[in-house]
Amino acid sequence: MLRVVATRVASAARSAMVPRGSAAVVGTQCTRSAHGGPKETDEEFDQRYVNFFNRNDIDHWEIRKAMNDLAGMDLVPEPTVICAALKACRRLNDYALAVRFLECVKDKGGPHADKIYPYIIQEIRPTLNELGISTPEELGYDKPELAYESVYHM
Repeated sequence: MLRVVATRVASAARSAMVPRGSAAVVGTQCTRSAHGGPKETDEEFDQRYVNFFNRNDIDHWEIRKAMNDLAGMDLVPEPTVICAALKACRRLNDYALAVRFLECVKDKGGPHADKIYPYIIQEIRPTLNELGISTPEELGYDKPELAYESVYHM
């Protein structure tokens, strides 16, 4: 009930300030404002995330937020960004987050994951070996845990 009252009061206040049919009302309803800010190149984008993950004072919440932001974008992170994220996980001693991030990277490949993911693993393999991080496939996470053969297909 309070929401309805607030909406009607706001609507009445708007109509009292600007008469109907004026150019101001039509202009705000018909146009959409664009960002118009400076464009960021791919290299600048990658460097921004590498710098963020390389911070010494990064905490668990910040690293998860950055990884979640990357997961929400329509892209597969570059190997340099992935290596920086894995090193940040190691600094925080969060092995599970590192493996989960690798799972996310694999999923980001979509229908082309069979081509993209092996390339990513090839590029980040030295970092994985240096940090002692296993891939989800090496841990057996790519296979269902309780997958039994069907008794009906003997």
